[in-house]
Amino acid sequence: MNDATPTPVGPADLTNCDREPIHQLGRVQSYGALIAVSADWIVQHASENLSEILGIEHEAVLGRPLHEIIVSDGFERIRRNLRALETHDGALRLFGVVLRASGRNFDVSVHESGAHLLIEFEPKRETRNSDLMAEVYPQISALRRDRDLRTLARDAAKGLQSLCGFDSVMVYQFQPDQSGLVIAETRLDGQSRYDGLHFPASDIPAQARALYKRSLLRLIADVDDPGARLLPGVRIDGAPLDLSLAVTRAVSPIHIEYLRNMGVQASMSVSIMKDGELWGLFACHHNSPCYIDYERRTSIEMFAHMFSYELSRHADRQLKEIERDTARLQTLLMGHMASGDSITASLLSVSKEIASVIPHDGLVLMHDESFHATGITPTEEDFLAIARMLDRSIGSEVFATDCLGKIHEPARDYEERTAGLLAIPISRRPRDYLVLVRKQVDTAKTWAGDPAKPAQVGPNGVRLTPRKSFAAWQETVRGKSTPWTPAETHAADLLRTTLLEIFLKVTDAANLQRKRAQEQQSLLISELNHRVRNILNLMRGLVSQSRSSAATLEEFTKNLDGRIHALARAHDQLTAERWEPTSLKALIACEFEAYARAGSRRVRVTGPDAMIQPNAYTTLALVLHEMATNSVKYGALCDQSGSITVTLQVDRSGGMLIDWVERGGPPVQPPTRRGFGTTIIETSIPHELRGDAEISYKVTGVEAHFRLPPNCIAQIVPEQTEEAPRTQTIVTARTGDFRLSGPVLVLEDALIIAMDAAAILEDMGAAEVKICSSVADALSWLEAHSPTIALLDVNLQDEQSLPVAEHLAERGIPFVLATGYGMTSDLQEAYPPCAIVQKPFSVESLKSAMSGLSAQEAGAD
Repeated sequence: MNDATPTPVGPADLTNCDREPIHQLGRVQSYGALIAVSADWIVQHASENLSEILGIEHEAVLGRPLHEIIVSDGFERIRRNLRALETHDGALRLFGVVLRASGRNFDVSVHESGAHLLIEFEPKRETRNSDLMAEVYPQISALRRDRDLRTLARDAAKGLQSLCGFDSVMVYQFQPDQSGLVIAETRLDGQSRYDGLHFPASDIPAQARALYKRSLLRLIADVDDPGARLLPGVRIDGAPLDLSLAVTRAVSPIHIEYLRNMGVQASMSVSIMKDGELWGLFACHHNSPCYIDYERRTSIEMFAHMFSYELSRHADRQLKEIERDTARLQTLLMGHMASGDSITASLLSVSKEIASVIPHDGLVLMHDESFHATGITPTEEDFLAIARMLDRSIGSEVFATDCLGKIHEPARDYEERTAGLLAIPISRRPRDYLVLVRKQVDTAKTWAGDPAKPAQVGPNGVRLTPRKSFAAWQETVRGKSTPWTPAETHAADLLRTTLLEIFLKVTDAANLQRKRAQEQQSLLISELNHRVRNILNLMRGLVSQSRSSAATLEEFTKNLDGRIHALARAHDQLTAERWEPTSLKALIACEFEAYARAGSRRVRVTGPDAMIQPNAYTTLALVLHEMATNSVKYGALCDQSGSITVTLQVDRSGGMLIDWVERGGPPVQPPTRRGFGTTIIETSIPHELRGDAEISYKVTGVEAHFRLPPNCIAQIVPEQTEEAPRTQTIVTARTGDFRLSGPVLVLEDALIIAMDAAAILEDMGAAEVKICSSVADALSWLEAHSPTIALLDVNLQDEQSLPVAEHLAERGIPFVLATGYGMTSDLQEAYPPCAIVQKPFSVESLKSAMSGLSAQEAGAD
């Protein structure tokens, strides 16, 4: 360029360096030579210094096969080891290879570049008196793995300096914004020049970082080396040769100027990789030209690999510590939840424990559209705006920023309180957040020179000129907090998982339980409606059929009452088992206990028991009731001489056979007409249960055979493990001569039931029956009256009769409890001593209960 011609200077563009084609410079450094051969080993490019390195002019090799240029042993060794190039960006490294007849040793590097093989030669300059591995291994062993990152980096810098001999070695770590920070420095002069200083991202352009990922070691032996050109300079298609992976590749003029401005004559950069990404560099500088043998450089590269491994182990240890601390935090949170605390109360109560894992200045919890905060935080109004921004931006992952004002403009108004933010989504939709806040930290960030490199015309034309000053330059940073480290964001992600998988599961479980409860309530209401309608239809059928088969009103009443009570007893048996399968033997015992106490001693039941499904139990109860009442009225139990044997056995299909045999009673005569009871016996099981039923009226006694199909049976209980049948005998006093006298109290809120009870009690001799529907009415009446006995319903709409029962007990007045809930221990524990009858009660059950109370009083007297 003509110095007299002014060159316009455009606006500063920090991407100028990024656009420099540093991999296509067309030159190599002078310490090595390069040739490019085709797939058939024909030399197509050669560096001008080939004569100084190999002793043959570069013009003489172009167009010739490689095996004519180097000795056959060297060629065969190269060709034989080409398999190492099968991996992407692979390079073949051969040390101490004889290439010429002179016998001189060379270190050789071979790699692919497009359609070419690039072969580089470096003359051996060291006399190897020791094994390089013997030098490398102690340096690897010296890395103190259990210390902090800076100590680990400082040990690595010292170890690398021992291996390479450079004047200074720095560990340069890339920051999230691609700027660099020197975290360790060791110098032969004992000084500290760049330790702790920041370098702008433009100091190492993007394309240089990309090359550092592919080629892990870069040596610049002499910044004043003019290098040697590659000839021809371009391929046949006019494109320059790609030297990205060439170890002898020449240096960018801009980088040469940069090094000169630093006062450096030689440099070496060794990549530090972590998780497949460029974590940082070992930056080595020397005050004079310095060449390092290729074999030694390879050992240095191996040392860097081991440091990368130790770096990953160090990070893994940090993550494990975080995971351990987070697990303790999880246990603590679970303890609060187990104590009944809400999610909000649990999280706020452990804010200090969270801060010990993830340091913060304030905590905000947005849960169920409610704002909760502790420590230094934004106001509720400010946070709602932040939450809306998060809803639009972050999705379901943990989000961290140390400069909230950069992404949320309103935050600049309160950046002193909230500069950094770590947001942890803890729900799906609507979005709830646990947000940790850090306040602004006014810091002076120290740079190695002004990071805003001024644009000016330099020796390399109109482009960004490398800065000339590396003196410490301080920048006051505002609007930022302490950055969130990867370990802290990892802890936040673990905490998010904990909240989602544990605490929100509790919430979801509660919501699900509430939903199921609502569904169950709806189902129960529907089931109740269904059952009530079925019961009403059944009652209607029982009334109609009992009326048509009865000759007198007394017979009709007795038959209907017996059948209703058979259903009630069966229902009691089921509800005692919480509507689960119930014992067949218990049902048989219940029937004979209720209707044939005197004859029940003459009833023998043998064989295995069966647990009957609830949907079959009531049908079977009606059948057995009809069989039992018939035996009492007409059959084996109508006198004192007969007996009944009920044999139970399992058939081959898993069904239950019931053989009913009566013997010793009066002579049997077949019924002269087919009544409702006979219909129940013969058709209920076949019609409703898909089983079988057969009854025979033999001279020796009635015989009946029933079969229950397998789907009616939940379980067969072998006879040897059978438990004694359960019965619910309340009283056993004789009731034939029992009579009431004086006034009687009936406390019942259902008028029809109360009137029926009053009629029964009047028939039993009561002089007056007082009906009350509430506790208050009953207590009021009792203030002026003293009944001889009382009948109390347990539940009276929204109250219970317990106060009346306690009042009666204090006055020594006996009473009977009537309940539709079955006999429960809860009633016996809650109420004073009394008799209990099941609804629907009958004349016999009331008389039995009241006569039993009279007998107990007489015994007490």
